[in-house]
Amino acid sequence: MSGPKVLLPGATLGVMGGGQLGRMFVHAAQRMGYFTAVLDPDESSPAGRVSHHHVRADYLDEIGLATLCGHAQAITTEFENVPADALARLAQHRDVAPGAAAVAIAQDRALEKAHFVRCGVDCAPHAVVTNEEEVASVDDDLLPGILKTARLGYDGKGQARVRTRAELRAAWEQLGRADCVLEKLLPLAFECSVVVARGHDGAMVHLPVQRNLHREGILAVTEVHEGCIPDAQAHRAIAAARRIADGLDYVGVLCVEFFGLEDGSLVVNEMAPRPHNSGHWSMDAADVSQFELQVRTLAGLPLVQPRQHSAAVMLNLLGDLWFARGAAEATPDWAGVLALPGAHLHLYGKLSARKGRKMGHLTLTGPTPAAARETALAAARQLGIATF
Repeated sequence: MSGPKVLLPGATLGVMGGGQLGRMFVHAAQRMGYFTAVLDPDESSPAGRVSHHHVRADYLDEIGLATLCGHAQAITTEFENVPADALARLAQHRDVAPGAAAVAIAQDRALEKAHFVRCGVDCAPHAVVTNEEEVASVDDDLLPGILKTARLGYDGKGQARVRTRAELRAAWEQLGRADCVLEKLLPLAFECSVVVARGHDGAMVHLPVQRNLHREGILAVTEVHEGCIPDAQAHRAIAAARRIADGLDYVGVLCVEFFGLEDGSLVVNEMAPRPHNSGHWSMDAADVSQFELQVRTLAGLPLVQPRQHSAAVMLNLLGDLWFARGAAEATPDWAGVLALPGAHLHLYGKLSARKGRKMGHLTLTGPTPAAARETALAAARQLGIATF
């Protein structure tokens, strides 16, 4: 293929995957005047239901991929487990961002850790374990640790905390003897993430550093305002995220997650080759959202540094909230929540709720960090979300 070209509004942009990230990408693209096409096998996928075209096919289906190419002039992905091979096939005919090679690295924790090391970015002490000998020979200093499957883990799935060698072996067996990475448990002070966007020409911009709180492996709260994490660590996180993106020759939106340690140091945790849950606040509190950045990188449009105009706190809305009043599914009190100043409700169009399922998010903005946080705590009390 020839080099990437600028696609102006009126062109059709494609996305692999029909979940909520795809839905928000589609909305951003449509707002800017683009047509959209989604490939997802689920006929009721959130993105497919709002797109101009919905190709209902498996991600490796040849006819489905050809149909998507027939609709779209450039194609992106909305979740990291889209087969890298599918992206490689698409790239034979269309501009694809991010590329298959970068996504393949993000899909494998062992490759991901090796990439971080190559980029000179600190990560937790770790070991790759793929067989009984490697399980038996791990360094004692890595325990206690977290054993994570090398592939297909997300939102806390595919991982287990282990304190002893016996627990390590049992956890590896429970994970189906899959290839894994054992990471040393570190004394955490906070978690944070950086969303960067990198263009075909290497130009790069970023969102402010986001402070995150996870519960049971799922993001629960993101706070973004000046001083939410120490300046020195914020600067290091941004610099590290940029090195990671440059090292991949990345094109698109990339989120890099970090651990801030009690001794003031910072280590990288993992990366996601797509917009990220922790960046959703940017739709309401910045002049350019992560999804507009995704559109711009895919279409070859200029990248401008986003400016945050309001302090923000984002609450994830899990399906548990629909069952807060008992076993029967019941709609939360959205009217009460929307009576709060600075409340921005985003529901993802999923047809049924279940516990642990991401159904939407709520962003609370305010003129000061204290005001945004106070309103977010009021919303959490109203919805039955644990305080933070």
